[in-house]
Order: sequence, then structure tokens, then C-alpha cells
Amino acid sequence: MNYSLKEIKTVYLVGKSIKMSFAVNKTARLWSIFMPFRNKIPNRKGDELYAAEVYNDVDFFTDFDASRSFLKWAAVQVETLNEVPEEMETLEVSGLYMVFNYKGKSSEAASFYQSIFSKWVPASGYTLDNRPHVAVMGKKYKNDDPSSEEGIWIPVKKH
Repeated sequence: MNYSLKEIKTVYLVGKSIKMSFAVNKTARLWSIFMPFRNKIPNRKGDELYAAEVYNDVDFFTDFDASRSFLKWAAVQVETLNEVPEEMETLEVSGLYMVFNYKGKSSEAASFYQSIFSKWVPASGYTLDNRPHVAVMGKKYKNDDPSSEEGIWIPVKKH
């Protein structure tokens, strides 16, 4: 598993969010609410879909509890936040990220994430930062298909 460090300039996301936990996963419900609106969002930048998680604190994964809640997003990137439909919400993403390419079924990604948090981040000289975690799903993304690919952005900061 390889990663690159990337300084993300401000990425503006427009979409929907829902409070959930890993124990009560509402991801499918969130995407079913968001998808009918995605093509109605003006100023879209690219065709990628963005999934983001906003955790309450940086220790979310250190002291992991599957019932602990977080905010999950389904969104698209836009050029500006000047024309946001009333039923949509906004999220800004920026800063230093470890960027991974994940290939495989989304239902089997837990071990991939576990190795990021337990091996790659601790060995990198960086620590997790309290900013949104992001998955970017482009043309190679095929929901729960073994050949699917997506970009995984993990927010970090230097020790």
C-alpha cells in the first residue's frame, strides 16, 4: 500500500449529511437521499462523487467505539459556494492529506482503513488531524465491485 502526501487547496463540497455510527450505518440511505439532487447542483467541478466523514475529535480511532456517532457526507465538488440549492449543505476541505488508492469492494475496505490507522499513519512521522476524512469516487469507482477504485484522503499533520 503506497500513499502520497498532498496539500489540498480548498475543495468546496455541496451535498447532504447525516449523523450515524459504524454500528448503525446509514450510508445507503444518505446516498439515496442525495443522488436525485446531484445533477441539479450548479457550478459542479468534475463528475466525481465525494464521501466525507467528520469526526468529533482526533481520538475517534484511537479509542474506537463502533457506536460513537459522526457526520457522514455525500457530495460533489463545486467551483464556488455562490449558488447552493436550499436543500443542500456545504463543506470545505483543505490541508495536508495522506492520499491512498483503494482497489476492491467497498464492503471489504475495513481492513484497508485499519492498516492506515494502525500502521501507516504511526510510521509516517505524521499524526491524524481533526479535519474531514474523504473518499473520492471517480470513473473507476463501481459500487462494491472487486475492480472498483477510489481515492482515500486521510487528514494529517506533522508531529
